[in-house]
Amino acid sequence: MASTCKAILTPGKTRIMGVLNVTPDSFSDGGQFLDPATAVARARAMVAEGAHIIDVGGESTRPGASPVSAEQEMARVVPVIEALAQELEVAISIDTSKPQVIAAAVHAGASMVNDVRALQEPGALEAAAATDALICLMHMQGQPRTMQANPRYNAVLTDVRDFLLGRVQVCIDAGIARERLILDPGFGFGKSLEHNLELLANLDVLQATGLPVLVGVSRKAMIGTITGRDAGERVHGSVAAAVIAAMQGAAIVRVHDVAATADGIKMCEAVMAHAQGDEQE
Repeated sequence: MASTCKAILTPGKTRIMGVLNVTPDSFSDGGQFLDPATAVARARAMVAEGAHIIDVGGESTRPGASPVSAEQEMARVVPVIEALAQELEVAISIDTSKPQVIAAAVHAGASMVNDVRALQEPGALEAAAATDALICLMHMQGQPRTMQANPRYNAVLTDVRDFLLGRVQVCIDAGIARERLILDPGFGFGKSLEHNLELLANLDVLQATGLPVLVGVSRKAMIGTITGRDAGERVHGSVAAAVIAAMQGAAIVRVHDVAATADGIKMCEAVMAHAQGDEQE
């Protein structure tokens, strides 16, 4: 297990996760990479641009998205994961909540499970426990079709943290080592703009748990609301958000625009390394 963690996470560094949606209806790139050959070419390009992880998803979780069957999801993702595992050296993540897809994807070569439902679907916890994959547990209030209707919290920071720590304990009780777990506050998943900003400004609340944190804000509605730009024009705002996350110690940023984000992260890490050097002198 240690080798899997080492291959994906590097202490003191922010890893870049490139988004590869093999779906017809994802909010930003739906329908662009349905063909396996096109999807593999896109993954190859993202690795060349600096991606350390490729996150393959076969079901959209955007607000209002319709569910798909496990069979349809597996038909979309398994051929792509098999091809990527044979060709690329980087880690492959499966973005799913379904136990059948978790098992099939890991068997095909995925070494990380990225679950927006934090292994709450029936059988998902057991399926993940039966693998040696890293597991990202995400917070979501409600379900994709209705989650943005009227999200409410007593205190979003502590509510999100406490939910995720509860899921961590459930995983540990199921035999999943704590070292395999990553936390994602779930930007845009049952969150208002104010909730999202509060979370992004205070990632230290999750960092204090001692577990790695994944941040996924790329091209999301919060970027559009602030900048006034459509999804395909949110590169600059998304990179700024990724750098903000990196400066707070995020272990992974999940992004669509890999090359631009990689440049931003390099600048961020250079400045932080310089500052640490000054402190040690």
